[in-house]
Amino acid sequence: MKTFKIAIVLFCLSLVIVAFFWLRSCTKDDYVEIGADDKIDPTPTQIQSIKAIGEWEFLSVNVEELADTVRKGFFSDDELMRIYYGTLRLGVNMHNVEPGWFVAEDDSVSLTLPTIGLLDRDFIDEARTKPFFESGSWKPEEREALYQKAHRNMLLHGLTKENLAAAEENAREQIGNMMKAMGYKRIGISFK
Repeated sequence: MKTFKIAIVLFCLSLVIVAFFWLRSCTKDDYVEIGADDKIDPTPTQIQSIKAIGEWEFLSVNVEELADTVRKGFFSDDELMRIYYGTLRLGVNMHNVEPGWFVAEDDSVSLTLPTIGLLDRDFIDEARTKPFFESGSWKPEEREALYQKAHRNMLLHGLTKENLAAAEENAREQIGNMMKAMGYKRIGISFK
């Protein structure tokens, strides 16, 4: 009887071992793994949404210009002096990007953007323009000529190398931050 109990125990033990290895072999290829795909695939929608930003301002420069003109007269001279105010907005127009401006590979992206420039040529705030001194009567064409003189001088004083460089640096920082938020680690930004 003792040998019979030992045989039954050994038989049951061998059944458990066989069942264990059989279950293990059945579930060997069935497992769940959680991982991250480091490859970033930009969708055409993402690229189009960046391009659709349109005019992207990176620096605004407030300018003030005192412009004057003198008209020589027989008995007296006429003078017209006005103070013009405006805001030069420097940035890129994303509608001017060329094909291939956005190149992404793995965790790297390279962007070639249009040159930083003036976004709006009508930057003088007419409502803030003030007459400083006026003597005599002036025709609309003469007032327009004074306006154009102030416009040229504002461009000359506002579109400096320093301001364009500051706008470019702001562009690199803002676009770089946006690309990092999209998951890119190596970002190259150049301007035409």
